[in-house]
Amino acid sequence: MSLDDLLKDLQGQKTVQEDPHSLSNLFHDSFMSKYSGSKSFEAFLEKGNFQVTSLDDISNIPDELFDRHVQRETKFADWKSMLDQARRESEVK
Repeated sequence: MSLDDLLKDLQGQKTVQEDPHSLSNLFHDSFMSKYSGSKSFEAFLEKGNFQVTSLDDISNIPDELFDRHVQRETKFADWKSMLDQARRESEVK
């Protein structure tokens, strides 16, 4: 499965109901542009050399490694802060 297919799955484009808390909905392009130097979540992952082909791949990234990448490439101190902000903003929509 390609990353585009994974993101479509996460976004709900291949299912009847779209999940508002999917990674692609939480980390949409405007969120990533606002808080990072990357224009998309996919570009953010690629910049960190993360090989993501499934949801399990994202969950299997070591927290410390991902936190360092988030700290270097975004305005957030760690992954949890980034995720929390994305969730807060998705609730406002």
